[in-house]
Amino acid sequence: MIRQATFTAVDFESAGTSSGGTDTPVQIGTATWSPSVEPPKQLSDTWMSYIHTDRKITWVAQQVHGITKEHLRDAPKMILLWPDIKRRLRGNIVVAHGHGTEKRFLRAFPGHGFGPWVDTLHLARAAYPTLDDYSLGSICGALKLEEEITALSNTSSTKSKLTWHDALYDSIASIVLLRHIIQNFSLEDSDISLLTQPNTSSWRKNRR
Repeated sequence: MIRQATFTAVDFESAGTSSGGTDTPVQIGTATWSPSVEPPKQLSDTWMSYIHTDRKITWVAQQVHGITKEHLRDAPKMILLWPDIKRRLRGNIVVAHGHGTEKRFLRAFPGHGFGPWVDTLHLARAAYPTLDDYSLGSICGALKLEEEITALSNTSSTKSKLTWHDALYDSIASIVLLRHIIQNFSLEDSDISLLTQPNTSSWRKNRR
């Protein structure tokens, strides 16, 4: 059941693609939550790391996330982050908003076995079919979730104020959006398949 599950959201920011090149990750963020924790809005774990890359960060990518080569000066290579990633994702329901990028970058660890996956983009489209924009920031803005996301992201341990397109901020936003949908449609006692393969015809009957 959803109530008994543990969810870990993951988000990557990337170096961007240039002509003839392939994209590489430059930042990862994760946030973990379970409906059974008390208080119910508490996150049990948050984590962020920059990731070393030999590729130049494109100008377009920098305009999106603001990450420069200075942020990556002492960053570890992706393979060295495997223990941290494994500890946070293995055995949990993995959450991402538009999970294609996250799945692609995690293929650096073949046979990792992470999942099942919940895509909050698919959930939001099914749950709120009349929204004009399904980017993570736009959905959370329309549902008035930004204040909560910012409060959870910017704690006393945060060195600088986080915002959209920071991997930690976006992973927390995915968890907050997921939690909102679960609570808004009274899904706590439903099977996890309602999230992994969303069919929301029954949700609307229970909407609070």
